[in-house]
Amino acid sequence: MMPKVNGIVETCLHVADVETSARFYESLFGFRRMAGDARFCAFDAGGRSVFLLFQRGGTLEQVKLPGGVIPPHDGSGHLHLAFAISAEDLCAWEARLIAIGITVESRVHWELGGQSLYFRDPDQHLVELVTPGVWPNY
Repeated sequence: MMPKVNGIVETCLHVADVETSARFYESLFGFRRMAGDARFCAFDAGGRSVFLLFQRGGTLEQVKLPGGVIPPHDGSGHLHLAFAISAEDLCAWEARLIAIGITVESRVHWELGGQSLYFRDPDQHLVELVTPGVWPNY
């Protein structure tokens, strides 16, 4: 019998400047910082998920912790992630983005009834706000 995966706990983006990106996500979403330093910032993203920002090139060496070692990792390019929102909040989110000068790059109405708003962060990563009805499981 195959063991079960219960979801995604963490996702991360690699950014040019951790503090600049942290302020962007903090001010836009009101995410609470849980940990961080010059190399990374960890946010509580909705109570069950951790959203991480890592300094691009800052995780190329292993990190030794009292409990073990985090292997090297890094990322580049314009990546993509999506944050879940309620359908009722879609218009308020679009108005908020526009009010603070963030360009909504695209809107998508999905076959299953969900909707998405797409915009860019300071590193040009593609950020999506997505309502239920985009995937069979969301």
